[in-house]
Amino acid sequence: MKATVERATLLKSLGHVQSVVERRNTIPILSNVLIEATGDAIRLMATDLDLQVVESFAAQVSTPGATTVSAHTLFDIARKLPEGSQVELSVDNNRMSVVAGRARFSLATLPRDDFPVIAESDLPTHFWLPAETLKQIIDKTKFAISTEETRYYLNGIFMHIADGNLRAVATDGHRLARVTTPLPDGAAGMPDVIVPRKCVAEVRKLLDEADTDIEISLSASKIRLTVGNATLTSKLIDGTFPDYSRVIPTANDKLLKLDPKSFAEGVDRVAAIASEKTRAVKIALDRDRVTLSVTSPENGTAAEEVPADYTSPPIEVGFNARYLLDILNEIEGDTVEVHLADAAAPTLIREDDKSPALYVLMPMRV
Repeated sequence: MKATVERATLLKSLGHVQSVVERRNTIPILSNVLIEATGDAIRLMATDLDLQVVESFAAQVSTPGATTVSAHTLFDIARKLPEGSQVELSVDNNRMSVVAGRARFSLATLPRDDFPVIAESDLPTHFWLPAETLKQIIDKTKFAISTEETRYYLNGIFMHIADGNLRAVATDGHRLARVTTPLPDGAAGMPDVIVPRKCVAEVRKLLDEADTDIEISLSASKIRLTVGNATLTSKLIDGTFPDYSRVIPTANDKLLKLDPKSFAEGVDRVAAIASEKTRAVKIALDRDRVTLSVTSPENGTAAEEVPADYTSPPIEVGFNARYLLDILNEIEGDTVEVHLADAAAPTLIREDDKSPALYVLMPMRV
């Protein structure tokens, strides 16, 4: 194999695929990226056996061929090569030579035939989503994905059809995020799927450079997304997502309206002295104002008043400051609605009743 490619092109594509590769691997080949040079293009592939990313880019190929080489090492080399340089990749006697200007590297390779590939099976459901819509779905839900491995079925975003719309939901038991978007053409009849956290994170990185519609194909066990020149294939979480609709309150009769930016800034300030363990902030609601306060045995106390629109009886409720800020940071409008029942009941947060995103936050004792 022998090919020449521009350093910026190589670096960009390696950046997309190498982040899938785990830093520590018991199977050596999984530390590698597969490089295939044919015609006038190079194809890169990386996998962790659950998630696979493939990306192609134009290159001058003088000798077709394929090999595998350490993904992180090659990425690190490409990152440190001079800007604008041409990189020559060639393979001889189980070594890969990387040459750019006066810099030369010789890297160990492993056989291409040993590289595992996720089977390209037929995925019956096929539709397109605008990049901005997929970004919104991910950004407004991913912070609520659970990291608790014992409840593995919560370690992703649950996507399903409800009321003729596409819904995406994530929850970790403390907070819940739900986004509703019109059902795309071709998605009718799609199975309920749980897209794993790592797949969500890798897709989101690719979306930063995408401005076209994203092609999505899925079955009950796999999902494939094509973003620009990159195709990402992932196994789905094999589990049953709980009936989340039961925790979305419908009878919270106390309505608080306020500016999400000043509310978030106030919460952030008083939380500066909150203990790392609980991060608890007390919110006292009275007519047309909210008093935020924190009492920490080791650090002291803090309080701040925030103007608000509130006409119901006074109430005090406590929240985890970080969880509350995660939600407020996703509110884009000038007003946020906080629907409360009492100090122990789930709280509903949204921009208004027409907003595609809805959040539920469990209170804390303070």
